[in-house]
Amino acid sequence: MSPWLIYAGACLLAWLLYVLAGAEFQRGLWQLWEAVYQATLSLWPPMVLGAAIYPWVRELQRRDPRHGSELALHALAALAFGLAWLGCEYGTAGFLYGADHAAAMLRQTALWREIWGVVVYAAIATGFSAMLQGRRARAAALAAAQAESALARAELAAISGKLDPHFLFNTLNSLIALTRKDPPAAESALLRFSHMLRYVLDSKRSVSGRVALGEEIEFVRDYLALESLRLGPRLQIDWQLDPQTLQDLIPPLTLQPLVENCVVHGVAPRSQGGNIRIRAARDADRGLALSVADDGPGCDASRLDHAPKGTGVGLAALKRRFALDYDGRARLQVQTAPGAGFRVDLWIPQ
Repeated sequence: MSPWLIYAGACLLAWLLYVLAGAEFQRGLWQLWEAVYQATLSLWPPMVLGAAIYPWVRELQRRDPRHGSELALHALAALAFGLAWLGCEYGTAGFLYGADHAAAMLRQTALWREIWGVVVYAAIATGFSAMLQGRRARAAALAAAQAESALARAELAAISGKLDPHFLFNTLNSLIALTRKDPPAAESALLRFSHMLRYVLDSKRSVSGRVALGEEIEFVRDYLALESLRLGPRLQIDWQLDPQTLQDLIPPLTLQPLVENCVVHGVAPRSQGGNIRIRAARDADRGLALSVADDGPGCDASRLDHAPKGTGVGLAALKRRFALDYDGRARLQVQTAPGAGFRVDLWIPQ
C-alpha cells in the first residue's frame, strides 16, 4: 500500500478523534460544527508539515548516517517542525483574528506547541521509518529469493545442458565397434543417440518448463539402451510404470541424472553388474510418486551432503529446484546404507 494512503488515513483518524473528543452532541449541531472547526484549525499545520517528513526520512535512510548523527539530525528536524507549526498557527490566527490576537496566542502556546511538535514529529518519523524499512526488507527478501531462483536455475541448466563426458566417450566407442559388427544395430543406436541429444537441447531451452513423464521415460530408455551396448547383460532394468502416470508433468531431466547415478555407482563398477528399478505410480494424495533404486554397494547417507563434486548428480540442487518449482510441496528422499543399495524417492504434486 502507498505510504501516502496510510498517512492520509492516519490523519483522517486523528482528525475524527479530535472532533469526537471536542463535540458535545447533546448540546446540538452547533457544537459539532464548532468541534469540526477547532479540529481543522489545530491539526492542519502538523498534517501538512508531516508530509515533508517522508522524503526527509527516506533521504536519511539512503545516506545511512551513523546512529549518533542520525539522532542529532532528527532532533534538529523535530525542533524545526515545532517552529514551523508555530509559524503556521501564527499566520492563521493573524489572518483570521488580527496580529494582536496572533501575538497573544503565540506567547501562551509557544512552549507547549514546541513540545507537541517534537512529539508529533517523533510519531510521524517513526511511522515513515517503519514503512520504509518494511519496504527495504521486502525488497531484500525478494532479491534474495530471485538470487536463489537464479542459482537453482543455473544449477538446473548445468545438469540439463550436458551429458556425462564418460558416457559420450563410451557410447561413441561402442558405436564405432558396432558399425563393424552390426551396421543395422549401429544405425538404431545412432538414432537413439540423436533422440537423446534433441531432448537435452529442448530441455536446456526450457529448464523451468514441464515435460510429460512419458517423454522423460523414453529419454531414459534411450540412455539405458546405449549403456547396454557397453555393459551388456550386466545391466538389468526393472520397469514398474503405471500407464496412467505417463501424461503427468515433471521438470525436464528429473529421472535421467538419478538413473545415471545408479549406472555409474551401482552397476558399472561391479563385475556381476546390477539391477535398476524405476517406478512411477499415483498415491492417495493424487501426486506422482517416482523412485529410482539400484542394488549396488550404497553409501553412508550422512556423507551425501559432503560428497566431492563429480561423484554424482547434486541432490541438494534437485531439492532446491523442487522447492522453487512447487513452493516446497515436492519432496525428495534418499534411502541408502553401506551394502543396501541406493534409492531416491520423489513426490511431485499434479
